[in-house]
Formats: sequence, structure tokens, C-alpha cells
Amino acid sequence: MDPGPDLTSRFVEATRRALVTRGYQPRTIDTYAEWLQRFMAHHRHPHPRRLDPGHIRAYLRYLSGPRRLAPKTRNQAASALTFAYREILDIPVAGLVEHAKTRNRVPVVLGHHEVQRLLDEMKGRKKLAAALMYGTGARVSEALALRIKDLDFELGRITIREGKGGCTRVVMLPSRLQTDLLALARRRRELHQDDLDRGHGWAPLPAALHRKTPKAGWEDAWQFLFASRILQTDDATGHRGRHPLHPTAMQRAVRKAVRRAGILKPATCHTLRHSFATQMLRDGYDIRTVQQLLGHKDVRTTMIYTHVVDQVGFRVRSPLDRDPGP
Repeated sequence: MDPGPDLTSRFVEATRRALVTRGYQPRTIDTYAEWLQRFMAHHRHPHPRRLDPGHIRAYLRYLSGPRRLAPKTRNQAASALTFAYREILDIPVAGLVEHAKTRNRVPVVLGHHEVQRLLDEMKGRKKLAAALMYGTGARVSEALALRIKDLDFELGRITIREGKGGCTRVVMLPSRLQTDLLALARRRRELHQDDLDRGHGWAPLPAALHRKTPKAGWEDAWQFLFASRILQTDDATGHRGRHPLHPTAMQRAVRKAVRRAGILKPATCHTLRHSFATQMLRDGYDIRTVQQLLGHKDVRTTMIYTHVVDQVGFRVRSPLDRDPGP
């Protein structure tokens, strides 16, 4: 049997474990593993140490050639390969692999009334999740991964745990959503009790917590607020319970609401996050506050929204609107 693919599988799995240990999101872990698998297959599965930074650069050129992948996608592949070589093979290649230049695109933003029209076309838990994304700036994956314990109704705040990059942050709990969120949390606890009565009710835990308190997955506090209606078996433990609602379902619901609302902009779930940031700046909040609420490590990432505010004319007055002279 050819040992090449087996070596690749072990390399990929080792990278997966390193990503989990460092708190990367499941979606990012899957994406990085897929790029590493493709890279090794492209070179016919040699031992990873036989592939130097030159092979990585050649692969990235291949992606920009006949494949014509976007710079952002190529940079995603570069980040995956750089991580694997640095963390698994202890070969620092970051300075030897050049990332593609990306175009600065102004994000799509909805005005407050457009968001209201969008939400009016939604209903149930998906409407509440969409409102929460606009009301807090949470990413779709962050909103759907909220657990009952993350909502602090007394202090009016929400803790977003293990967001992008493994960071935890605190955002406001919109007062207009408090009643609906309380009702959802109550229904979620009732459903969890029904699951427990049937021998189910397990919620997957972060790796570190699972090692410390493995029984926490059965508790109310750790149940996902926006849980799937279908019971699933956890691969790691074999227990059955409810995972979060899948982001694809939310994306589909938002796209349908955009069409029904007659909004012509190509709005998605992430547009609600963009709209939150822009509205916060329009309301006079400083850039550092918005940076913290969005969970950006670098304020330069947040600065794109100041460009949005300026470019669409929120702070710039047209000469046509000047008062007429005498």
C-alpha cells in the first residue's frame, strides 16, 4: 500500500488537533484541513518535509493561474499551509510566502429602515437571531453558537465566547430583544428537560472544559440557545443532543427576506454586522469602542467602516444642500 496518502492523513490530523488546541473555529479548522489535503495531493503526497517554501509558492501561483481563484481565497490557502508548517513541522515559512494583494472593497451596508424591512419579512428564531446580529454586531456563527449561560439579563450583556481567533468578548444585550430572548431561553430549558427524560440532551463542549468537567454538557447552562430541531450524535462522545442551528439555514432565510423586502443590495447575514458597525459610528461612538464590540484585534480592520461612513455621505455635506445665498 502506498504510504503517501496515509502520511498526508496523519499530517492533516495533527494540524487539526493543533488548530483545536489554539481555539480556532470548527469552520476554519475544516477549511485549513481541506487546503492542506489539496496541497499534498497536488504534489502527489510526499513526506511533508520534502516540500519547502518554494513548493508552497508554486502551489499558490497555480491557484492564481488556471484556477483563477480570488486573492482572498489564495491567502486563505497560504495561511493554512503557513500554520501547518510552523506548528507541526516547526518550519517558519511566513516570511518566505508572499500573500496576494487584495482589493479594498467597501462592504455592503443597510440603513436602519432597510434592516427593519428585512426583519419584518422573517419570523421565529431566525428573525430573533438576525435581530441579534444587527443589535450586537455578532457574526452569524457567533450568534448561533450562543449558550443559555452566555445571556446575562440582569446586567444586560451577552458574552461571545471563542469568537474568531478564539477570543471572548462582551457585547450589549439589546433591551428590545430581552423579552423574546427570555422566552426562547425558557423554551430551550423545557426542551432540554424533555431530551434528558429520553436519555439525550448532550451539548458538545469546548475541548478544555470537556477535560475539566465532562458532565457539564448535560447541564441547562451549556445548551445552545438557537439549537437544531434535530438530535445529533456527537462524534467525540457518542452522546446525542442538539447542535446549533446551521449557518447555511440562516443565510438562506436572510436571502429570502432580502428579496421579499424588495432590497436590491446583495445583503447577507454578514451585512447585518457591517450595518451595526456603520450605525454605531453614525451615532457618535468612537472607533475603539466599535473595535471592541466587533472583536477586531487590529483597529485597522475596524477603520473600513469609517471609510463607509465618509464615502456614502453620512458626514460629508453635498454643496447642492447649502443654503441659498441672498
